[in-house]
Amino acid sequence: MSESQETKAVEFEYLSHCRVLKKIAAGGFGTVYLAEQIGTESFNKIVAIKMVRAEMLQKKRNLELFIGEAKLTADLVHENIIQVYQLEKFKSQYFIVMEYVNGKTLSQIQSRLRKVKQDIDAEMGAFITSRVCRALEYAHTKRDRTGKLLGIVHRDVTPSNVIIDWQGVVKLMDFGIAKAITMATPDETKVLMGKWPYMSPEQVKFEGTDARSDVFALGLVMYELMSSTRVYDVETRDELLDRMDRFRIKDIGTFKDIPADLSSICMQALESDPAKRFQTAGEMGKTLEHYMYDDHYGPTNEKLADYLGELFPEVDRNRII
Repeated sequence: MSESQETKAVEFEYLSHCRVLKKIAAGGFGTVYLAEQIGTESFNKIVAIKMVRAEMLQKKRNLELFIGEAKLTADLVHENIIQVYQLEKFKSQYFIVMEYVNGKTLSQIQSRLRKVKQDIDAEMGAFITSRVCRALEYAHTKRDRTGKLLGIVHRDVTPSNVIIDWQGVVKLMDFGIAKAITMATPDETKVLMGKWPYMSPEQVKFEGTDARSDVFALGLVMYELMSSTRVYDVETRDELLDRMDRFRIKDIGTFKDIPADLSSICMQALESDPAKRFQTAGEMGKTLEHYMYDDHYGPTNEKLADYLGELFPEVDRNRII
């Protein structure tokens, strides 16, 4: 590290009260770091810092989305949602200080399952999905401090945005393109936001989204997790529209030996007509929980933790740094 870099790091540490420990992830939009939040009397707390590349924030929309994410999620305090602690600015650099989750994303879990040529345990898949339902239901029904419904729609429910810690707690993250009635967000009749393989029909057709769009996206994630098959393996809007118009989604039970009740839940979430889907994430979650617990002792955080431990035996789950 050069002298100028060291000076910048010390200055950042002083102004933000955070000491960067290591890089966790990096992408086109920015970088996430593991950091230590420092207080008086040797107080410290492990956090994650999400820092967007300065050049990305030169675009007004990107800056608005980043700041909007921090504001929108500041009061989302739920076991199944990654919590945001604060929004800060260091010189021209904006960053979010947020909860650090030591675990694996669904994308990483799916990659490991493919590598070891295994299918996910059906009840573990149902349990993971049900916890994302809890996160979505909480966000969808969240009200502001005056009691007004915020109208949050995540719009980016994907395997990479679901993470599970080593204690088996499932968390939904990245509300960066979430829509809220009370916030200035891009017009959905003009601007598409999200990832093509996980969009609802109404989303890709510029018809706007509501909570049922997130239900559809979660159905796609559940389908992929349970069957190892991506419903819409596409790269463009035209490809996605063509697939949606020409092909009906195959029943998930045709791919794997999945219990009929579980298959039915997934396929109801994937109804092209929003009126035929589960009308809320809470309704979908309760149906999954009825399947898991009605007549036997079903999955728990602890069972999921053990399952992850078996899937990733090489990881020291007690070590962060």
